[in-house]
Amino acid sequence: MLASPGGPRSCVFAVVVLAALGCNRPTSPPAAEAAPAQLAPATPGATAPAEPTAAAAPHGGGSGEKALSAEGATITTATFRFDLPTAWRREQPSSGMRLAQAVVPGSAPGEAGPGELAVFHFGAGQGGGVESNFERWLGQVEQAKGGKPERGELAAAGFKITWIDARGTLLPSTMGSGPSTPQPGFRLLGAVVEGEGGPWFFKLTGPESTLESERAAFFGLLRGVGRP
Repeated sequence: MLASPGGPRSCVFAVVVLAALGCNRPTSPPAAEAAPAQLAPATPGATAPAEPTAAAAPHGGGSGEKALSAEGATITTATFRFDLPTAWRREQPSSGMRLAQAVVPGSAPGEAGPGELAVFHFGAGQGGGVESNFERWLGQVEQAKGGKPERGELAAAGFKITWIDARGTLLPSTMGSGPSTPQPGFRLLGAVVEGEGGPWFFKLTGPESTLESERAAFFGLLRGVGRP
């Protein structure tokens, strides 16, 4: 007797065919189901920061020149340079308005403390003239009755330099810098350097005995200004 189409032989045949087809299936999963490539775990802070733009970069002297050298006795910008005296210690400027800053320790025995040099540049032709700055600086020093500041001029490398020397009590500053109480026995040495790309403003303040021993060094700095 022949087996009917739905009999046991048909079932066996179907099982064999399905088994054969299963052997020919690909062993790797389809591309859409493939495991993603292994990525290294992200490390916080490992990504290199973008270079700062000109607007974001810190400037010395407000909108003026940025000091190109980060340390050392020579302060250099795109159009101007000068050297600090050997004993003076360069510091990071405490304000974005300052192009450079230095501590002036002094060399004479018995000095009351160090002085401070601050250099400003606000852009070519900006920052005011000689007289307006001298007037403002002298307003920060209460001089002895009848006392008058010394002043003079000198030239270096094509720059015109006007300087002032005042003694008295250094008054608290309304600009947020300087002493919080009056400081008697202080001195101010200031200079305005005029020339292409300028002016630059140099302001040195400190105890009178300290600045007395460093006065020659201050004028040596001024005579050494030049182009980079």
